[in-house]
Amino acid sequence: MSKLKIQGKELRALGYPEGPVISIAMNVMEKNFKHHSKEKAFDILKEVLQSPHDYVADETLGPIAKQLLPKAPPSEGLGEAVSLNQSGIQFNVFGQEHIEEGAMHQMYQAAKLPISVAGALMPDAHSGYGLPIGGVLATENAVIPYGVGVDIGCRMCLSVFDIDPKELTQKENYFTRELLEATLFGSGQQFDQAEDHEVMENELFFQLPLLKNLHGRAWKQLGSSGSGNHFVEFGIVEIDEKDKVLGIEPGNYVGLLSHSGSRALGANIANHYTKIAISKRRLPAEAKNLAWLSLDEEEGIEYWNAMNLAGDYASACHHVIHDKIAKQVGRQPLKMVENHHNFAWKEQWEGRDLIVHRKGATPAGKDVLGIIPGSMTAPGFIVKGKGEAASVNSASHGAGRKMSRTKAMESVTDKQFKEELQKHNVKLLGGGLDESPFAYKDIEVVMQSQKALVEVVGKFTPKIVKMDGAKHQGWKKKGRDEVMGE
Repeated sequence: MSKLKIQGKELRALGYPEGPVISIAMNVMEKNFKHHSKEKAFDILKEVLQSPHDYVADETLGPIAKQLLPKAPPSEGLGEAVSLNQSGIQFNVFGQEHIEEGAMHQMYQAAKLPISVAGALMPDAHSGYGLPIGGVLATENAVIPYGVGVDIGCRMCLSVFDIDPKELTQKENYFTRELLEATLFGSGQQFDQAEDHEVMENELFFQLPLLKNLHGRAWKQLGSSGSGNHFVEFGIVEIDEKDKVLGIEPGNYVGLLSHSGSRALGANIANHYTKIAISKRRLPAEAKNLAWLSLDEEEGIEYWNAMNLAGDYASACHHVIHDKIAKQVGRQPLKMVENHHNFAWKEQWEGRDLIVHRKGATPAGKDVLGIIPGSMTAPGFIVKGKGEAASVNSASHGAGRKMSRTKAMESVTDKQFKEELQKHNVKLLGGGLDESPFAYKDIEVVMQSQKALVEVVGKFTPKIVKMDGAKHQGWKKKGRDEVMGE
């Protein structure tokens, strides 16, 4: 097989901007993916271009992703120089033996910010951008855009239907078709026909120039699901005993579980206000992406309002999907459980009003319900928070990655992947090696590490899983044919 050779003009045709990223991308791909076909290499490059934040911590593709991230505007030198506190605040770490050093280092940096008051690191933590994924940080009157994350309002939503789980096997084609027709996957994907939802009438869309320019695209993406680790899946919900907060009788049910965020709307808000934050506050290089906006200044108020709108939009995306499927199955859910995990909240902590950032962390205040998923073959859990101050009322948002996307693609074979799916009787629509179960930590170990933070009140086992996947592009128009294998 001939070695991979990529030309700069080919990268520009993919949408790569003029600059150092062209030569860096060529070198990285030709060195590390030299035996890949050009088509496969371009698929990887397109994914990095569309979602650079997903790859910034990747040991192979990280140098490309970093070149694609927002840079501070030229006015950065005019901003306020900020020094870090050398000691930093104390923070608790849950499941430390399973957390990589990179995530620990990022949390130590966040703890040194002069605005930091309290923090915690969840057992699913791994390196992110700015605050680590799985990082919780409470601040005084300030919000950190990259402490919230790029996919603002990324969230879980579970609908529990009073349907016998045996039907997932008996009518597999029917439930598969409903997943295929209910939403769209893939970066940049838009519907031909926009959905109707009151969130699109929010006055901020018409007041802030940034949001005004994003309104049309956001409307076309309403009810879509994105790429990466986002999914919509049917599975079995098991309730062993009735919990007064959850309110579902013991038994087995069909569950519809979705995971996605605010799409292009949230990403644009995050990048826009991060640039402003970096320009206003000059932090040491290693902490640069923890730049914050004060809630006393205009930009901080703007970001806060835009962030909340993105959260409402993300919620609306889930509700559009769940409403479509509820209508098709002819049942209203017995219960819907949902929660954000890339967001910031105004909360009271030890008698103080603070801003609590949970980047890849689930709210776990006293009796607050949430969903903590495993992987496409591992169970997820319906949980009830215990209101533990040591974790700043937080828990993990999932199992957490133990392999980067590149490492997963290099170390997991198609045969291993298929055998794992068969072992657990999971039907996968889309998805790739980068999201295989082997790329994730053991959810049972993660849950054991946070038993002081949440109480398990139900279990969800995935059975039919829809994710993004190049082999499934175009299913929007031929969903029924794809189900039948035609």
